Amino acid sequence: MSIKHIREVNTQTVTPAGIIAKPDMLVVEEPMEIRISHGVGAARRQLRVAVTMRTPGDDEDLAAGFLFTEGIIPDFSAVMAVKWLEENTLLIELHPGIRVEEERLTRHLFISSSCGLCGKASLDAVQTVSCYFPAPGKPVFSDTQIYHLPTILRIAQTTFESTGGLHAAGLFDAQGHLTILREDVGRHNAVDKVIGAALRNAYPLPFRENALLVSGRAGFELVQKAVMAGIPLLAAVGAPSSLALELAESTGMTLIGFLRGKRFNIYTGADRIRPI
Repeated sequence: MSIKHIREVNTQTVTPAGIIAKPDMLVVEEPMEIRISHGVGAARRQLRVAVTMRTPGDDEDLAAGFLFTEGIIPDFSAVMAVKWLEENTLLIELHPGIRVEEERLTRHLFISSSCGLCGKASLDAVQTVSCYFPAPGKPVFSDTQIYHLPTILRIAQTTFESTGGLHAAGLFDAQGHLTILREDVGRHNAVDKVIGAALRNAYPLPFRENALLVSGRAGFELVQKAVMAGIPLLAAVGAPSSLALELAESTGMTLIGFLRGKRFNIYTGADRIRPI
């Protein structure tokens, strides 16, 4: 197939009736190196920031979101240009006036697609200080709005129906409408793509009138990325971790887990949920 993020392969399915040869669709996973260049004139230098395993597609969103949620850039206005150096190497050129704290670049060079936290040098390195905190008790979502988020996200997904192998993240407005959807083999990549797309499309920071839904569980790093963008509500179809709960509670975020059908658990920030 010509779709880069999906690959058709030949498989053999074993059943009690025998072995059946048939094609199958797999999600593509490839490395992407993110580099930045910063400085002025002869002092300008290029740095290798990360190599992340991702599903090709929306790569500029991924790089922008990653650099923002890691605290490397303040917003997308810091970016002067985005260039492909080769097929899987993306260079983000920053404006000359942008100061890069190279000590922030303590993430290990290789980052797995399954868990961004696995690529961190230490827990201290991921506790990035955010400038944005949610407004207490705002916005308010009805329980019915929350119930419907997974269905809306699933209907909007395209690749998952073909492969069953992708995570999704969706940014919703205060009325429960889906505004941005991104998919990736990694949960944290999908979130970075969503936040990066919002930044590149000039969504005003912070995203205090939005909710973020993620497939799978809500780990610490997903909460950290939402905190960096000022998102007041993070919902997951799976469980949160204890560290994710601690970070959400300390920053005033509403954290929802086990969002399935007409039930969910509120772990922090229950004042943003209004039962109907």
